[in-house]
Amino acid sequence: MTQDQNIPSVVAVSRARGHRFSKPNEMSIRLLEGLGVEGDAHMGVTVQHTYHMRKNPLAPNLRQVHLIHAELFDELAQAGFVVNPGELGENVTTRGLALLDLPTGARLRIGTAVVEITGLRNPCSQIDRFQQGLMGRLIDKSGARVQMKSGVMGIVIAGGDIAPGDAISVDLPPEPHCPLEKV
Repeated sequence: MTQDQNIPSVVAVSRARGHRFSKPNEMSIRLLEGLGVEGDAHMGVTVQHTYHMRKNPLAPNLRQVHLIHAELFDELAQAGFVVNPGELGENVTTRGLALLDLPTGARLRIGTAVVEITGLRNPCSQIDRFQQGLMGRLIDKSGARVQMKSGVMGIVIAGGDIAPGDAISVDLPPEPHCPLEKV
């Protein structure tokens, strides 16, 4: 299914059963309410990211779904980096949606699924092991505030199947909006 270029949509969906940096693309993925992506290593009620599990294994999992905008890959390509959907560990690659500009609590409707944005993905040292120098491109220190560009994290509010080509709509939380912080 092809979407109008002006409508935010899903470019790719990815998951990996084991904890590894990149995730292979799939034809579709299933989001499970309160858990995350079915069959993904980060699925669970409590934190599943290995670094965060060492700090507090009982913390709620605010990182059930990782989303990145494909426009980031376009920007990286102009700087000489080749990055494809799923290679930075995201579950959902989007196009036409300024993910980093969304406030905390924004809800993305993707097919029948709903993902609530909880915060920014904090880029980690594995990024430079993937491609040397890439980490520096994912942290922008040029403005008054450091900007993390490696996507956003969310929790599954309503489950459902999502696939490339699915349209994405946004429901903003009540004002005042809180800017995204790393989770």
